[in-house]
Amino acid sequence: MESVTLTTERLSLRTFTSADTGETYEACQDPDVQRWTTIPSPYARADAEGFINRMVPDGWRYDTEYTFAVRPLEGGPLLAAASLHHPRSGTWEIGFWTAKEHRGRGYMTETVLGLARWAFTDLHCTRLEWRAEVGNTGSRAVVEKAGFTIEGTLRGGLLNKGTLRDSWVGALLPSDLDLPSHHPYLPAKPKS
Repeated sequence: MESVTLTTERLSLRTFTSADTGETYEACQDPDVQRWTTIPSPYARADAEGFINRMVPDGWRYDTEYTFAVRPLEGGPLLAAASLHHPRSGTWEIGFWTAKEHRGRGYMTETVLGLARWAFTDLHCTRLEWRAEVGNTGSRAVVEKAGFTIEGTLRGGLLNKGTLRDSWVGALLPSDLDLPSHHPYLPAKPKS
């Protein structure tokens, strides 16, 4: 797929370019980004270059991951990164990080909702999943604000830096955003 640019009320989401390398490298020096995401730690400039020059374009080219740089709509600093990845049977997974100095302003919730709407309408996504290591309360707060249902804990559900870790999993369905689904949904009946 050719990369696309998405906009929300305050944000522009576009693919990363080589001009984003320095800001990406700086944002990924944050110990929290390194701790809670699967990026390399320590994070070298070569990691940022590989991410921007190989991983991002390959994801778009092979329709396996759509990664976006998040900036203010009117222009400005790199606020965050977000991606839709691991497509399988109509389900996509969302992942993200926010630069430390831009947390707490609702940017990532707005980004997640923008990507969810795009996934449900343009990618025919039937279910959007989120996973994060147990304890990543910041990430969990974002998806809960975006309307995800936290479905449970997966034992050994996340491989991060060579170690299996328990992970939370949550999901958003098109109906959660009042969007039509491409398939009917028949929820399980509660046990009496």
